[in-house]
Amino acid sequence: MSDKKISTYEAGFYGLMCLIAPVLFSVSVFFWKDGEYLPTGAVLMNLSMVFWVPVMFYLFGLIKEKAPLYYCIGLVYALYGTVIGGTAFGYLGFFTNIFEISHREYLEKLATHTLGSNLLLFWAGPAFPLSLLILSIVLLRKKALETWICILLMIGAILFPVSRILRIISIAHIADVFLSVPIVCTGWTLMKKQRSGTIKKPIPFRHSNN
Repeated sequence: MSDKKISTYEAGFYGLMCLIAPVLFSVSVFFWKDGEYLPTGAVLMNLSMVFWVPVMFYLFGLIKEKAPLYYCIGLVYALYGTVIGGTAFGYLGFFTNIFEISHREYLEKLATHTLGSNLLLFWAGPAFPLSLLILSIVLLRKKALETWICILLMIGAILFPVSRILRIISIAHIADVFLSVPIVCTGWTLMKKQRSGTIKKPIPFRHSNN
């Protein structure tokens, strides 16, 4: 899905999603305590994942024609990390806070449900940044986005899990900046093109019967 193959309306839509998703995502970290989401942060985190879904569709659409196999497999894995992994930790922070469950206590409870905990949290969580890391490399190799955007996205995808594992808020903010800047710039560019009306061709998902 190159910029030349999406309609003006869709450019505006994807551009808006690229603006909202990382902003909500970054703001959520301001509502951290001891490396975990407070209820407000958890809500912002989960809401951001709603907007990250179309962002993923747009970014993967950029390499659909150049890397069709990765598009199919990578998108499913990315959605797993976004829909399951991203929201799972948001819900975890929300409910452990309102029910006053300690970090140690919920880890002990999760250990009694190993497979379910891994599928919903410990495997799904890393899928989000890992998907962005691999995607940024593919986008760079296929020259689907500007080099600096791909590099910033790559750095952010690496720093993201590091900041969450170490539970250091300053590193988390830095990681979010590296993730947010390239996505926001991409969204802003799409919005500018939408306003100027330079994108008029339909997206490639619509096939004619001829």
